Amino acid sequence: MTDKPARHQRRHNIGEFVASGDWSDYWSTAISKAGQGHITVRGYPVEEIIEKLNYNEAAFLLLQGGLPDQRQAALFDLVLRSGMDQQFISAAAGAARFTASAFPDSPVPALASGILASGSVTGSPQEPAEMLIEAVGWNLPEAEACAKVMEVWKARRGRVPGLGHPMHKTAEPRAVVLRRLALELDGWREHGRMLDAIEAHLARSKGRIVPINLAGAIGAVLADLKFDPLIIGGLGALSYGMALLAHITEEIRAGVPLRIIPDALGAHYDGPAERHIPNRRK
Repeated sequence: MTDKPARHQRRHNIGEFVASGDWSDYWSTAISKAGQGHITVRGYPVEEIIEKLNYNEAAFLLLQGGLPDQRQAALFDLVLRSGMDQQFISAAAGAARFTASAFPDSPVPALASGILASGSVTGSPQEPAEMLIEAVGWNLPEAEACAKVMEVWKARRGRVPGLGHPMHKTAEPRAVVLRRLALELDGWREHGRMLDAIEAHLARSKGRIVPINLAGAIGAVLADLKFDPLIIGGLGALSYGMALLAHITEEIRAGVPLRIIPDALGAHYDGPAERHIPNRRK
């Protein structure tokens, strides 16, 4: 990436501020500066950003601190459009629609519900990115790195993130096209190659394919673009936001107010049979 500014330094211990009495840099940011009639974002006048950058370029600037080159901009755009939607095969969509059915006055609470349901189990790319960055950082031969990934993540989470899908058992279509296009853009680099090696290693150990999923592919591409894993996790949720908004609007305009889960749709009680509290009064 180009013209990325140096990370600013600041104190993090609240006790230091209390002890010194100097609160002058307690609230500091390297992201933007605003004054009367003037705003800069990462040092650039906001008017120039609005006039000269598209949305994804501006987002890259906000998150990374520098302007993307042509390759980086294309890869970033590719990642952000790769999620799209997958019907109801997402806890995030269900959470958003449930909230919209109970609060149809605004899409915002439902959007928040959907984003809150975007975690490691529902396909966040944060853990795959953390795994790949860690694995590449070991500087081990490929086979040793893959074996260590299996050992570390089995102990840590009971599974290897970024691989497998409840429906797509041999290939995740979104991940396949994302990987192919990233390769064409020279964006499937050391973290992508590590993910390929882990997929192959897992297939050999299990005797069957456990395919790279979308979270894994996104994590690899964004790790190769040097994004922080925290940002990668946030981008996973935000990139699905448009699909959530589509689901929410559909739910409010054409859905079922106050959705429930009746027995006919899978609700099942498996607790004790009806019983009664004995009369304890003397």
